[in-house]
Amino acid sequence: MAFRVRMKQSALKAMGKLDGGTRTRLWAAITELARNPRPAGSVKLAGHDDLWRVRTGDWRIVYQVRDAELVVLVVRVGYRRDVYRGL
Repeated sequence: MAFRVRMKQSALKAMGKLDGGTRTRLWAAITELARNPRPAGSVKLAGHDDLWRVRTGDWRIVYQVRDAELVVLVVRVGYRRDVYRGL
């Protein structure tokens, strides 16, 4: 059962600012979330009931899994040091 992947506008904007190689790796990880929204290595964020994160090198993808709707919503994409600020 495949999930649909949706992205917040801010996450799309962050992706647009990245260099080509990093963007390609992150897109591959995001499209993989459609097949398996909780892959090995994904972690539920402490202090948040509905947020998960997956690592791709030094970059992080923060997302929600909406099982009832079969949707993965990418909330934030960013460098490991900055991505969790303001969540």
